[in-house]
Amino acid sequence: MHRRSFLGLAAQALAIPAIARAQGYGQGQGGLRYPDRPIRFIVPFPPGGGTDVWARLVAEGMQTELGQPVLIENRAGAGGMVGAEAASKAVPDGYTLLYNITTHVQAPVTFRPFPYDPVRDFFPVGRLGTTAITFCIGPTVPASVTTLSEFVDWGRGRELAFGNYGQGSTGHAYALLLAQEARLRVTQVAYRGEAPMLQDLLAGNFHGGFHSMTASGEMIRTRRIRPLATGGADRVPSLASEVPTLLELGYSRLFDFTGFTGLFAPARVPQPILDQLTAAFRTVATSAEMVRRLRAIDTVPGYEDPPAFRKSVERTLRQWEELAQSLDLYATG
Repeated sequence: MHRRSFLGLAAQALAIPAIARAQGYGQGQGGLRYPDRPIRFIVPFPPGGGTDVWARLVAEGMQTELGQPVLIENRAGAGGMVGAEAASKAVPDGYTLLYNITTHVQAPVTFRPFPYDPVRDFFPVGRLGTTAITFCIGPTVPASVTTLSEFVDWGRGRELAFGNYGQGSTGHAYALLLAQEARLRVTQVAYRGEAPMLQDLLAGNFHGGFHSMTASGEMIRTRRIRPLATGGADRVPSLASEVPTLLELGYSRLFDFTGFTGLFAPARVPQPILDQLTAAFRTVATSAEMVRRLRAIDTVPGYEDPPAFRKSVERTLRQWEELAQSLDLYATG
């Protein structure tokens, strides 16, 4: 037997007892109960970004519901695929979950081929909500530029750089679309997440980019960066009096895209455990306190149960495959 084959069989053999234990867990089954130790949320982006903030809010509530600590493990890379792939291959015992955003389906389309199937390899525990992303400019743009039209006038004839928080993300596509529709010459700069991207924007390493209000809100409120326009159909509540949507400004309907943020489990987690996770997530996501905290960071609450969330994931995957092809997201950096 080849050494690689032997190691593969050994790994499977070690995994079988863990899976068998998981199948015996659950409330009301007698014997072992789930959970009896800490649970891990893999977050596929660095600390400090929007995904990390939402995951920590959910983890805080779910550890109360489940009676065990919920720990955050940030595993960034490849537009979120490093962490998502790790979660898809974890032992399906309910102790390793994935907290992700729309890049869950976007990055695999962009990087091809899929290292995991974003639909079949995961159980969608629940959708928390969504947030509009806002085009912001940093200190390399003159302070006199306060509107998107002024930025476009200033930027034409220059070589600009736009940051994005991951190749194939909504921020990446929006940056490409804005450059295309505004007829700007732009170099796209991809980051491993939103937090390092924001730090480089503040440092003046590029001119602008799209950010979630969850991560950038405090910098916007203190005017360290300047918001010029938002994606989606509706204005961001905290900026509604001053910042229009790109649709209002005459840009195309391609900017009317709504993503998601939510919790996933590996697909083969036993159903009693999935049921328990689903119930805990529902309680947390729909609580008055969570709704209040989400609105405070300009996140629109929008809980969906597993069947509805699965349909959202599938619909978003189809939309992104079409958009990636039209923008050639595969070839751009």
